[in-house]
Amino acid sequence: MSSVALDAALADIDTVFNGFASPDETGCGYCHAPEETAYLRTPYVRVPVDVVRYYLFEVPDHFDDHAAAMRRLLPQAARAMADGTLGAIGYGAHGLTRVDWRSWPAEQTAAVEAFLHAWWQDALTMPEPPYGIDDVFDTCATIARTVTPFLDGWGRSPVADAHLAHCADVWLYDLLSDASPFSWWYDDSVDAGVADLRTWLAGPGAARLRAQGEPDLAIRAGLLALPYDERWNHPYWADASATN
Repeated sequence: MSSVALDAALADIDTVFNGFASPDETGCGYCHAPEETAYLRTPYVRVPVDVVRYYLFEVPDHFDDHAAAMRRLLPQAARAMADGTLGAIGYGAHGLTRVDWRSWPAEQTAAVEAFLHAWWQDALTMPEPPYGIDDVFDTCATIARTVTPFLDGWGRSPVADAHLAHCADVWLYDLLSDASPFSWWYDDSVDAGVADLRTWLAGPGAARLRAQGEPDLAIRAGLLALPYDERWNHPYWADASATN
């Protein structure tokens, strides 16, 4: 069962984006069936979830107006993201990462932001959310082009703590090598996002992991504060090798 905040955010998405369409959309004649493209031109008609899934991850140059198509799909796309019926996330670039949605009218921008925050908070309360918790974080941060609100909003509970341990383990694989853990974050904001994640994980994140009884993850997270060479020359690695 979704949270009150998520239900409210989804209702707001429904209201704000109700009736949107891309009236002149012709789609890609090679990839898009005419009856599928017709959904994008026609407001107030429910789009089959498989069509939502297909268009949500389609490349922008296959549309005449990609931003309009995303606004058309948003009510159903947001609900499918929240309830798991989208099938999968994280396998391709989400359409909202490829449009400048922050330039949309204020009520539209606010509705998207509220949904992302509510979806993330709801996932943190679920021992087994419909999608992997790292994929949810990745999707939220990549769409928002920032990690800060999702890290700041990481509540403290046994379930949220378990999700933190899982995400830290996933992220450290890339972060310790100065690589990005975000598969589909392409624009100029990614460097700031990775830096902010590294700083948080080396500081507050490491402290939380240690308090949760995750000393190995806490040590590795703390190493992110060191320059690259010092990080990999740290005695931890010799001790870890001997232990394993």
